[in-house]
Amino acid sequence: MRVFVAGASGAIGTRLIPQLLDRGHEVIGTSTSVNGAERIRRPGAKPVRLDLLDAEAVRKSVVGAKPDAIVHEATALASASFGRNFDREFHSTNRLRTEGTDALLAAAREAGVTRFVAQSFASYRYVREGGLVKTEDDPLDTPPAPKMAESWAAMDHVEEAVTEAGGIVLRYGVFYGADNDGLVEPVRKRQFPIVGDGGGMISWIHLEDAAAATVLALEHEGPAIYNIVDDDPAPVRDWLPVLAESLGARPPRRAPRWLAGLIAGKGAVVLGTEARGASNAKAKRELGWEPRYASWRQGFRAAYGSSALARGGTPAPAAA
Repeated sequence: MRVFVAGASGAIGTRLIPQLLDRGHEVIGTSTSVNGAERIRRPGAKPVRLDLLDAEAVRKSVVGAKPDAIVHEATALASASFGRNFDREFHSTNRLRTEGTDALLAAAREAGVTRFVAQSFASYRYVREGGLVKTEDDPLDTPPAPKMAESWAAMDHVEEAVTEAGGIVLRYGVFYGADNDGLVEPVRKRQFPIVGDGGGMISWIHLEDAAAATVLALEHEGPAIYNIVDDDPAPVRDWLPVLAESLGARPPRRAPRWLAGLIAGKGAVVLGTEARGASNAKAKRELGWEPRYASWRQGFRAAYGSSALARGGTPAPAAA
C-alpha cells in the first residue's frame, strides 16, 4: 500500500517507517522540521513538511499523495517536561489529537481513503475499580485524575472519530526503548519516587513492538480498538526499581501520599497508587501480534543496559 504517516519523524514514526518498507509498502511521512524530514528520508520514505493544524494544507497533502492508508502518530511531546499539570504539557498534543485528527479524517474522506490507524493510550485511562488489568471492553475512568481532563477528552475524541469512520485505534502502553524517553532522566536523578504502596499499575510497550503492531493493524479491517501493551502489567513498586537498575541509577526513593501530593500534585498520586493496567489478549488474537519483549523485565535491560555500562553502571543480567 501507499501509506501516509502523520508524525513520521517522532519516536514511533521513525521505527514504523522501516517496518512498513520491509513489508513492501511505500511511505510518505510528515514532519514540521528539516531535521525531521531527513529522518524520514534516510530509510527510504518520502518526506512532506506539514502542520496538521493547517486543515487546508492537510487536505492538499493527502489528496495530492493519493494514499491507500493513513497512520496518525503525531504528537508534540519531544520537549515536554512532565510536572503537576498534565494538561498543560499535553496541550499541543491534544490539539493534534482533536483538530489534527479531524483534518486528516476530512482529507481521507475527500481522497477516498478508508484505512486509518490512529494513536491513543492505554495506561492510566481505565476505571480505577475492580480488577487490576482491563480489556478494551472495560469502561474508562470518569472523571479522570486532576488536571488530565483535557488530555483524556482529546483521546476520547480520537477514538470516537476514528472508529466512527471505520478506522482502528491503538491504545499504546507507556513507550520505552529510546535514550531520550521521558522517564529516563527523572529515574536517573531519583526524581521519580514510589508513592505510597506503589500499587498503581502500568502497561509498557517497547517502541519497536508498538511499530510492529501498527503495521499489522494497518493490514486489518476496522473499526476496532486494541490495547498495544506487553504481557506484564505491573505496579510501580515492581517496575521502577528494575528500570533504575537497568539505567545504572540508585534505587528509587519512597514518598508518602501526602508529600507526593504537595510536590507533584494529586494526579501523580492517583497514577502511582490507583491506576489500572491493560490486557493485550485481543490484539494478539485478532492481529496475530506477539511482542518481541513480552515483559519490561527483559525490555528495560535490552534498551538501557548498554548505556548504563557506558557510564560505569552494572545492570543485572537479563532474565532467561
